Amino acid sequence: MTARVPAAVVRAAIALTGAPPHAAQRLSSRSRTAVYRAGLADGRNVVIKLYTATARRNAITESAAIRAVADHVAVPTVIGYGHVPGHEATALVTADLGTLTLGGAMRSGRISDERALRDLAGLLGRLHRAPVQSWAPRRPFYEQATSLSRRCPPSVLDGIAPALAAITDAVEATTPVWCHGDLHGDNVVLAGHRAVRHLVDFTDATAGSRESDVAQTLVMTDAVRSPLRARMVTDAYPLALDHHLLAAWTVFHTTRCWVHSSPGDDRALWVGRLDELSRRTPHLFRTPRPERTHR
Repeated sequence: MTARVPAAVVRAAIALTGAPPHAAQRLSSRSRTAVYRAGLADGRNVVIKLYTATARRNAITESAAIRAVADHVAVPTVIGYGHVPGHEATALVTADLGTLTLGGAMRSGRISDERALRDLAGLLGRLHRAPVQSWAPRRPFYEQATSLSRRCPPSVLDGIAPALAAITDAVEATTPVWCHGDLHGDNVVLAGHRAVRHLVDFTDATAGSRESDVAQTLVMTDAVRSPLRARMVTDAYPLALDHHLLAAWTVFHTTRCWVHSSPGDDRALWVGRLDELSRRTPHLFRTPRPERTHR
């Protein structure tokens, strides 16, 4: 069966765990990463995440982030990380926690939507209590805004200028926390007989604003679509939030999702989200609104 396993997975497993894989299943594939669940010859089950050459440092920073927050929130055990011999890729190997995610449990009806949102809020609160070390990666907001500006007409950013200004004005006063950067139900694995919630996929982990991380979860879980669902998250979040800044980050993340969306139904969904946000928080938009300009 080893012959069917991608060569990079075989070499990563041998180099970082000391055991060859007898089987591997691809879980995801993106522009910079590919993730595999692998069974090793010594009986262990692991998850192997491969990073392209352009993301060479991510294995190191992701493993460091996992270890930095492990005393505050449940995370997978890091087994190894480093260069994959004979390949340009780097790899991160963690213990396999199983296949049941919070998102899957919610979709199957095992866990209610409200419970899942509250669980995510609690996980964010625990993560945000972890101390931020001086080496923690940071992504300044101007870099995020510049990246967004390369993908959209100037009128789009002009349309959300008040939201961008609110975020910029708060940068100096914001105490950074460990941000997951992509927390939703499918990045939480339920493991053990007590179904302990484990955070996984720290690819986008950085030190940043807690409001940014909470807003990202509101957007990625679709809680942003209604004030009631959003309050399920914010009421369960245990730390103080600047709700004006939270709203500004929600506008920013929603705009980013709109910019990256595909033409058709996906784009229409994000247009609708922006339209709803502009009605609820008109002080964070200029006229004409971005979605009205680019239908």
